[in-house]
Amino acid sequence: MTAKTPQVFTGRRKTSVARVVLRKGSGQVLVNNRDYKDYFPTELLRYKIFEPFRAAQLDPSEYDIRVNVKGGGITGQAEATRLAIARTLVHLDENLRPVLRAQGLLTRDPRMVERKKYGRRKARRRFQFSKR
Repeated sequence: MTAKTPQVFTGRRKTSVARVVLRKGSGQVLVNNRDYKDYFPTELLRYKIFEPFRAAQLDPSEYDIRVNVKGGGITGQAEATRLAIARTLVHLDENLRPVLRAQGLLTRDPRMVERKKYGRRKARRRFQFSKR
């Protein structure tokens, strides 16, 4: 008897990586084995997580969501989680792809921090120039 391994989908934002497992269930949302309300303190971050469900007109209380997220800051982690959930919903129902694509929820945001260059104070900021 082999147990069916759950389908895991990833989302990335800046240096954050989120892995999401979505199952039919009672609406329990765990982020790194903590309740999502404890992990994401502000209402805006919680709103971002459930955006794919609103766009797809699905009820998130019908699904159990387990998220493993690491790296980056709290906002990047929330946006990485949003992308992973959107990808999971598309896997469950391919007809949701155009709806989520129109909302921009399936697009990976490629913006990263630019590296610091030598001879500069930061990535682009130069040291102050003195003529005399």
